[in-house]
Amino acid sequence: MSKKRGNGEGNMRKRPDGLWEQTFMLGYGADGKRKRKSFYGKTQKEVKAKVAEFRHQQAMGLTLDPDIPFAEWADTWYAGHQDQVSAVTYESYRYTLVALKEAFGTRKLRSIKPLDVEIFLKAKQKEKSESAVKKYRVMLYQIFHKAEANDLIIKNPVRFADKLIESTKDAFTREEVAILFRQLPDNRLGHTIRLMIGTGLRLQEIVCLEQEHIAPDGSMIHVRQAAENIKGRTVLNPGHTKSQLSKRDIPVPEFVRGSALFLRVNANPYAWDGREPGSVYNMRTFRAKYTTMMSKIEGVRPLTPHCCRHTYVTNLQSLNVPLEVIAGLTGHSEIETTRGYLHIRPEAAIKVSETYSRELAGLFR
Repeated sequence: MSKKRGNGEGNMRKRPDGLWEQTFMLGYGADGKRKRKSFYGKTQKEVKAKVAEFRHQQAMGLTLDPDIPFAEWADTWYAGHQDQVSAVTYESYRYTLVALKEAFGTRKLRSIKPLDVEIFLKAKQKEKSESAVKKYRVMLYQIFHKAEANDLIIKNPVRFADKLIESTKDAFTREEVAILFRQLPDNRLGHTIRLMIGTGLRLQEIVCLEQEHIAPDGSMIHVRQAAENIKGRTVLNPGHTKSQLSKRDIPVPEFVRGSALFLRVNANPYAWDGREPGSVYNMRTFRAKYTTMMSKIEGVRPLTPHCCRHTYVTNLQSLNVPLEVIAGLTGHSEIETTRGYLHIRPEAAIKVSETYSRELAGLFR
């Protein structure tokens, strides 16, 4: 007597000795053969409870096999990452995860070396966009970081391939920043670009800033929500940000406070209002306007809006700002190594803002 189970959980059957048994597949071993695990109990309810507990421990990274294949560990990481990002972002991760599992699949997690990661990323650079390659690298880093933290591997191989992916990031040079600050118009788009360079705000964060999110003197921005594109439409889920760590307070460098105040005064109710009352401006349309404006400014490369954020991070790094402070200011949930230090002291953030302000001001001397 047995009962079929869904979701890869195998069959529930009653054994000749009277015990109930449920067996399901855990993945594949290094030899390519299927790995199975069985649970036993006097009742079906007891077996189900054991299975549920095992699944919970799997998701928490507590049930570990030193010879675990990459694909199996990647699924464990994915299951445990669901509460870290929005539902839309979590769903988009699935497609990146599929590509990684196809590349590293049944290989033992501990057998994957930095060279393997570099070969994979170099191959993807030839066929995918910069942003897609970055997603592969970031997810690989997180998967291996969790494995390192749980003593499944000695060191994270992605850490030694960082230089490869870092080289694909682009940021405006100091000279380009100076040109932009001089030539960008005194309007909503011009001030938005200035503020993105000065604070590292994401596009989806800045378009939905409300008046109450910007300090009356422009000295602080409170990130409390973010927009997202769904099937070509830009929508806002009030009070929800890109990730749990994206809710943050950013001190605004003195040199760009005028831009923050411009957006505060003109917010109605958002810094970038959509056509419909109470809606947010379409981010695709914003990018088109941004691209058109950039094409008219000589001496500046036509980089994407997100490169304003790269510029902010690059400049902070050049000022020797600690990584954990940068992570806190930018709301990077992806910097796993600094996760325990993201609650930075307000005085540290303010000091960074003052230093960065002097850095920007120096461009015009």
